[in-house]
Amino acid sequence: MMPEKTIIRHRRSIRLQGYDYSDAGAYFVTICTQNRACLLGQIVDGVLHVNNVGRIVQQCWQDIPKHFTHAHLDEYIIMPNHIHGIIFIANDSGTACRAPTIEQFGQPVPGSIPTIVRSFKSAVTKNFNKLCQSHIKPLWQRNYWEHIIRDDEKLHSIREYIHNNPAQWELDELYSVTQQG
Repeated sequence: MMPEKTIIRHRRSIRLQGYDYSDAGAYFVTICTQNRACLLGQIVDGVLHVNNVGRIVQQCWQDIPKHFTHAHLDEYIIMPNHIHGIIFIANDSGTACRAPTIEQFGQPVPGSIPTIVRSFKSAVTKNFNKLCQSHIKPLWQRNYWEHIIRDDEKLHSIREYIHNNPAQWELDELYSVTQQG
């Protein structure tokens, strides 16, 4: 019998090459459900109505600072198939400089945005499976989007975008994806 060919897949990162995502700053993240399925609630007349899964997402998001004391939450919104949120990372090292902590695949950096997002997604999935008393297919898509917020003007515009997102749902790129399936 011939040995199976081992296929090595290299994931292409969508993160900013060389950026330290544990650095103090503000980060805008978007996390989508698997296949952008509308599992978290629905929007009726521009108003978001979360369901039980959406409430789990909300609780796990609000719990982030309990697990990552240097992380502070700002505006966020749960949408039917994704969540948008702003996370501030505080510099609690107390030192003027430190060794770089660039995350490599399979080597998480404590307190970094990728580690926080991974922990959040895991907590939601665990609580969801407990609620359903079963193990389902993946709840979340493999990755997430992030944007480093570099100034107050951008922070203000992202806060506004988050606040207005439910009213703009039918114009949202993630809405149109749900209507095709």
